[in-house]
Amino acid sequence: MTFYRYMAETGFFLFAAMVAYGGYVAMRARYLMNAVLGLAFSLLGVAGLFFYLGSQFLALMQILICIGAVCIIIAFGVMVGPKPKLEAERRVIGKRNSLLALSACLAALLLLSSTILAAKWTPAQIRSGDFSVRYLGENLLNQFCLPFELISVLLLVAIIGALIISGIGRGEEEK
Repeated sequence: MTFYRYMAETGFFLFAAMVAYGGYVAMRARYLMNAVLGLAFSLLGVAGLFFYLGSQFLALMQILICIGAVCIIIAFGVMVGPKPKLEAERRVIGKRNSLLALSACLAALLLLSSTILAAKWTPAQIRSGDFSVRYLGENLLNQFCLPFELISVLLLVAIIGALIISGIGRGEEEK
């Protein structure tokens, strides 16, 4: 029994490390395409955390929509957009902006830590039930209605963002 518990905890920390490393790669990437790959890796870790928490549906929707659609649309926007200038000005982050960013990160860390410590954590109840089309449809309309709609809104925003990016790229090439 303890072996399975250690394996589960190892899986959790592996997925959490995937999220953190993917976010780090996305944040520190020099090229936009590398940032997209870091985002995809991080979102794959989030899908693993959903699966670990017993929500297989949200895990599959995370993979299908966020990784399969959002990252592909961003990559498409990168390919359609204008080429970056070779000698672009480097943005210098001032001390004031660094201090504001650090204080915002610390505030978010404190807020999340207090929320995590105050929460009651119970193990997920994994059901081995019926996964037919009828069962899936009933759960989409009842239990998973809000997450499904939020995922669809996220996809819509990503599509609009890709259209804006591709429109900006075409406008600069015509000038």
